Formats: sequence, structure tokens, C-alpha cells
Amino acid sequence: MTANGGVERHTRQKDAVLRQLRGCDDFVSAQELHRKLDDEGTRIGLATVYRQLNALADSGAADTIRLDGQQLFRLCGDDGHHHHLVCRKCGKTVEIDPPSEAWLRKIATQHGFTVESHTLEVFGLCPDCRKS
Repeated sequence: MTANGGVERHTRQKDAVLRQLRGCDDFVSAQELHRKLDDEGTRIGLATVYRQLNALADSGAADTIRLDGQQLFRLCGDDGHHHHLVCRKCGKTVEIDPPSEAWLRKIATQHGFTVESHTLEVFGLCPDCRKS
């Protein structure tokens, strides 16, 4: 079901994007996913890939981050709330345990904020990229 109570449609394009995204362990751009689909012979427009990825992110089925001005996507794990270490160079992604809720609330309170929601993405270089 969609947020407005309608039935979510499964289309050939959506199925292809989902299948290709399932094969990606790390965050990937719409352009990269589009290239992978094209390489396998699946013809889908780049705008459709963007729409499908954004719909997955809006529904909570995919995570999205911004890295160097580019929006990247990754299917969410089954455990719901999670956070990531992300390599700035190659995009390798590792799910990590978050800091405690008490720590988050303390930091927010110190700055006069309340916590309504949070995401945590830590960016750096993975071991392989540090070697090169």
C-alpha cells in the first residue's frame, strides 16, 4: 500500500531497479545503476531509474546519502534503524551501531534542540583506499 492508501504498482522497471540494487553491497548512484542495467541489456531511461530510486527511498526501502554532491542509494537492511561508515573514494559501506539515544539527547539539549529523528553517516577512507 502507498501512503495515500492506494495499492503500490509493481512494474517491469521497478522490478529491474530493485533486482540491480539488490546486487549492490555499497551505495550507488542512479547513473551507475542505469549503466549496470544497460550493460545487462535492460533498457530503462535514466529519469525512470531516478524516479524508482527516490520512490524506494521515500518508502523507507532504500537509504540515500549525499557524497561529493551526488545522491547515492542502497537497499536498507532488514533491521530497520541503522547507520553507516562510507568510503569517500570507492563508496564501500559498512553498517554500524549508533551512539546511544542518551548521548544524542544530551548533545541536542546542550544546543537547545529536541531530537525528532536522526541519521548517522560517517565518511572517511576504507582500508583498501588508504593503501592506494
